[in-house]
Amino acid sequence: MDIDPTTSEQAEPPRSFWSRWVGVYFSPGETFGDIARAPGFIPPLIVSIISGLVMTETMLFKVGMERIVRNAIEQRGGAGQLSAEQIDQAVQQGAKFGIVLTHVSALLGPPIFLAIVAALGLAIVNGIYGGQLDFKRSFSVACYANLINVIGVLMAVMIMFFGDPERFNPNNPMPSNPGFFLNPLETSKPLLAFAGSLDLFSFWLIALLGIGYSAASGGKAKAFSISAFFLGGWLIIALAKVAFELIM
Repeated sequence: MDIDPTTSEQAEPPRSFWSRWVGVYFSPGETFGDIARAPGFIPPLIVSIISGLVMTETMLFKVGMERIVRNAIEQRGGAGQLSAEQIDQAVQQGAKFGIVLTHVSALLGPPIFLAIVAALGLAIVNGIYGGQLDFKRSFSVACYANLINVIGVLMAVMIMFFGDPERFNPNNPMPSNPGFFLNPLETSKPLLAFAGSLDLFSFWLIALLGIGYSAASGGKAKAFSISAFFLGGWLIIALAKVAFELIM
C-alpha cells in the first residue's frame, strides 16, 4: 500500500535545518522522509547561494579575473593570433564582464538550477509514477540534496588558497573528476569536457535525488528508478558538452 508522506506530518515534529543538513550526508533515507512530511527550502537555498558567493569572492581574491581570462585565451589557442596589446585589451574587457557574470551566476544560478531539477523531479514522480507531489516538496528535495556541493566549494576554496593560481580552472575547480588532472593545453577539448562530467558530486547528487524523490512519492517510485532518469539527463548534458567542443 502506498504511503502518503504527509500523513505523519503532525505526528512528529520536523527535524531542524542543521539536523537535516547532516542527515543528507549520513542518513538520507530518514532525512528525505522528514523533508517530505514537512518541506522547507529557504535555509538550504540560502546556504547554496552563500557558498556560491564565497567561491566567487575567493576566486576573485586569490586568482583574479584577469588571470582567469588570460588563461582561457591561451587554452583556446587565441593568444598566438593576437598581439600582446590585443591580448591585454581582451583580458581587460573580459575581466570586467567576467566579474559581473560570476556574481550574477552565484546569486541566480542555484535557484534556477534547483528549480529545473525540481520541475524534472515533479514530472518524473507525477507524470511517470502517478504521484501527487507538489512543487514545494519537489523544490525542497532538490535544495537539500544540493547541500552536498558545499563540500565541493570547501575543496575548491582550499585549492585556491594553497594551490597554484596559474593552474586554477574555474570550469573544473576541484579534484572530484578525471578532467581536473588533465592538462588543458595538451588534452583534446571534447575529452576534457567528458572527463570533467565524470564528477563524484554529480553522481552523489543523482543518488540523493533518487532517494529524495522516492521518499516524496510516498513509495510509488523506487530510488534506483528515479536516479536512472536523472542519470539519463546527466548523460545528455555530458554529450552536449562534448558536441559543443567538437564544433567550436
